[in-house]
Amino acid sequence: MNVRRFTTSLASALQPIYPEREAQAIAALVVEHLLDMDSLQRMMDAQELVPPEKIAALEPLQARLLAHEPVQYVLGTAFFEGMALEVTPATLIPRPETEELVRVIRLEQGSQHGLRVLDVGTGSGCLALALAEVLPAAQVLAVDISEEALAVACRNGARYAPQVVFQQVDILQAMPAGLAPGTLDVLVSNPPYVRESERPLMRDNVLAWEPATALFVPDEDPLLFYRRLCEIGHELLRPGGGLYLEINEALGPETAALLEKYGFVEVRVLPDMFGKARVVRGNQPAAQKAQETNS
Repeated sequence: MNVRRFTTSLASALQPIYPEREAQAIAALVVEHLLDMDSLQRMMDAQELVPPEKIAALEPLQARLLAHEPVQYVLGTAFFEGMALEVTPATLIPRPETEELVRVIRLEQGSQHGLRVLDVGTGSGCLALALAEVLPAAQVLAVDISEEALAVACRNGARYAPQVVFQQVDILQAMPAGLAPGTLDVLVSNPPYVRESERPLMRDNVLAWEPATALFVPDEDPLLFYRRLCEIGHELLRPGGGLYLEINEALGPETAALLEKYGFVEVRVLPDMFGKARVVRGNQPAAQKAQETNS
């Protein structure tokens, strides 16, 4: 069996549970992983014969994929901002749309040196590590409630940005250690924002495998984490410091209004690559004023 047929046979096997183009993309990732190729090599060596041991190695991987396990967990790797990050079911799989947060922060803050950055709910560490790369000499602290997720993030950090500090914190109950009020330049987070009522809209490979605590919020309080992030930002951000949050596309106006309620200025909702509301950003006012922030 040559490389082309090896790839197309896997894609065909996956088509009962994935759309054709997605099945083809998954098959390509798996074959490249098994054969230690990049996409260009796979295409150039399409007629090369696949070693029998590699054909045998595909069987257990294919079985896991047919059980709706995400390909990133099957391979143990997800790509984000050019990094090949370790992921496990303890971490969310980094999505391309989350890279919009990195793009916006790089655009607005990339000319500054030595910024203090806090990433809340770091998961695999994708945002913290990407920002450590694009912000010159940034001091990055990343926190998460999950000990298992932090273990993954620390391994990713050791590979890509050893200077990033990781800390276990239940952000709803406590503040990160080591940050004085008014000293933070950037607060970034991709918090849980999928409402429980939106579960039926999600695919089996997300519901059955990705950590629910990193995804879902109650319908009666969908901005639970955003309210807490506003409180943290209000206390820790310096005057002019930036708050950058990934959001539920259905709650853009409500999330922006919450930031404004907490006194943030220059609040904007920004779209992702698909044109969906994906990021809300705001600045700590230069002259802070005491404000009513009743929840």
